[in-house]
Amino acid sequence: MKPKKVAILTAGGLAPCLNSAVGGLIERYTEIDPSIEIICYRSGYKGLLQGNSIEVTDVIREDASILHQFGGSAIGNSRVKLTNVKDCVKRGLVKEGQNPQQVAADQLIKDKVDVLHTIGGDDTNTAAADLAKFLKENNYDLTVIGLPKTIDNDVFPIKQSLGAWTAAEEGSIFFQNAVNEHNANPRMLIVHEVMGRNCGWLTAATARIYMDTINDFDFVPEIGLAKERFDVHGLYIPEMSIDLDAEAARLKAIMDDHDGVNIFVSEGAGVSDIVKKMEAEGQEVPRDAFGHVKLDAVNPGKYFAEQFAKKMGAEKVLVQKSGYYARAAAANDDDLRLIKSCVDLAVECALRREGGVIGHDEDNQNILRAIEFERIKGGKPFDTDLEWFDELLAEIGQPKGNRVEVGH
Repeated sequence: MKPKKVAILTAGGLAPCLNSAVGGLIERYTEIDPSIEIICYRSGYKGLLQGNSIEVTDVIREDASILHQFGGSAIGNSRVKLTNVKDCVKRGLVKEGQNPQQVAADQLIKDKVDVLHTIGGDDTNTAAADLAKFLKENNYDLTVIGLPKTIDNDVFPIKQSLGAWTAAEEGSIFFQNAVNEHNANPRMLIVHEVMGRNCGWLTAATARIYMDTINDFDFVPEIGLAKERFDVHGLYIPEMSIDLDAEAARLKAIMDDHDGVNIFVSEGAGVSDIVKKMEAEGQEVPRDAFGHVKLDAVNPGKYFAEQFAKKMGAEKVLVQKSGYYARAAAANDDDLRLIKSCVDLAVECALRREGGVIGHDEDNQNILRAIEFERIKGGKPFDTDLEWFDELLAEIGQPKGNRVEVGH
């Protein structure tokens, strides 16, 4: 049965797709059937729990295309795990004794919502899966349809998540400026920390785009403007083991020859080692509501900078993080095309009341479809056997480390 009213929410961290996905859903519903009512919950699941929503008026429908021009999420995000009752109570989102899933379900029924569109990463969509299961078990007639947002590109079994291509491109642009800091001091070590808790895809893709870009630049080595000063010299991701001593020796030779070294590090690289060290020293390791280690507390970029700086004799170290710059960008053309195809299918699925997460199913010939919620899982590792990744490591002169199993 065709829905009479749909709701949209965005949740988790930002990605360069949120506004565009919201705008695209509004546009598509308006094109197909403007009689279908639309509301947007403010600040993700927080707004759902609190009954805080925005009615999509005729004015918003007419101006929905403007959202494609902006990064971030106009309707707001938050990190809320509906099954973490203790955290929801602590944050005042529900009262003591209440079940957040029941509160969410009751609000959806109160608002007369037939279809809920969730736009977020693995945490958002696993929360949506839990909610969909709860609704089904309690005979609520509501369809949940997810759109996969994460710049990490690490959701099983989705081939390409929304916003990841843009984040890689923006991270490259960020480093094209940051790398010029090598002029600021002799023997400079520049560490570019890239987002990616369990997956090195974004770090690798950012480095690949960056190297492809500078390969087209002209240089004047006679005055000191040499390409070697701009190259990526090391790339470290969670999926590969790192021999710190061997890498430090290799990088020291580069430092001796070119007076500077640039490395790209995934924020999740080496985290297990850092956590073990912190716990051994009796330090408490902060974690969020989903049980994830708070990466700003363990600071992998700083850790690698300190380890390598001592061993290679760097005079100055600069750690630069592109994550917030990259994830807050507006979607690029590649992502806009992907968002459009996913949004259109999401609305089609809504009209026939088919739930799931919209994406190209890697286990089903990469067909774009509504993937069953129970198959959605975070922590998909980057495939280090890809030809382009081997070519990238060869270009920067880095030996390929042993494969390390990482997961959610």
